[in-house]
Amino acid sequence: MLLGCLAHVQKRLVQNTGSSVVYDVLSGSEVSLQGAAFVSFDPVYKVVKQIPRGRVLTYGALAKALRLPGGARTAGRAMGATPQGKGIPWHRVLGANGKILIREPYASLQKKLLESEGVPVVESRIDVKKHLWTPPRKKPSALKKPLRAKGKKKSQR
Repeated sequence: MLLGCLAHVQKRLVQNTGSSVVYDVLSGSEVSLQGAAFVSFDPVYKVVKQIPRGRVLTYGALAKALRLPGGARTAGRAMGATPQGKGIPWHRVLGANGKILIREPYASLQKKLLESEGVPVVESRIDVKKHLWTPPRKKPSALKKPLRAKGKKKSQR
């Protein structure tokens, strides 16, 4: 868990500074981040972009659909790191039972954006049963069973 958080911080440092060299406070020296393993949140953003207007998805459902390690918390971290200006509808992702979990002033903005799409918000909650979107399932192409030769039965192998 700690390594995942550190990788996320390293990624944000590279994005914000534009440099792959940062100052390590603990050792007091510069550290190169070239070749460091980063977890990309791009698959999360790709799914979130597919959520239609007026529909929502929970952090847990998003994590389950993508089989994210760390589950809903990882989905929450990804949404917290959503880049601006990419057209990612972050406001359509909510906590369990349709609860708005982010803090102000973004919670008010999320509520306004959801209401502008026709999703009523009552006491920081929405009706998940009515507005939940289910992501499309991936077809397991690599897991297909090999085709049998025509005319042969199982017992003739």
